[in-house]
Amino acid sequence: MQMLQQEKEAITAASEEVSREFETLIDSHALDYLKQLQHTILGRLQDSNAVLSRFNDYSKQCFAEVSSDLSSNTSRLKSMKSDLDYIFLKLRSLKAKIKATYPDAFPDDSMLEALDERPDLEVPT
Repeated sequence: MQMLQQEKEAITAASEEVSREFETLIDSHALDYLKQLQHTILGRLQDSNAVLSRFNDYSKQCFAEVSSDLSSNTSRLKSMKSDLDYIFLKLRSLKAKIKATYPDAFPDDSMLEALDERPDLEVPT
């Protein structure tokens, strides 16, 4: 038991000596300046955190206001897409039937390009 006590005292003495040595290495004015800088940075970070928290709350409120419109518009667009897919499927089938009955009803691809002068919206200009 006494051996443990002596060991603890030796460790305590050594750590106090190391602390004193570190104090001599660091200028107290520089240390005070570092503390001041840390407090300034802490204040700025807390201000930024408060601003971001308010912005997050505002964004959450705005999203809650528009989420129902967004979901209804999304479902409407999906419905319109399925309707258009069905329409184009029927158009392709009608075109195939007309082409089978009247082979000259539609121009070939080379003539089609000459007739179609619309801009290609898929390719950026």
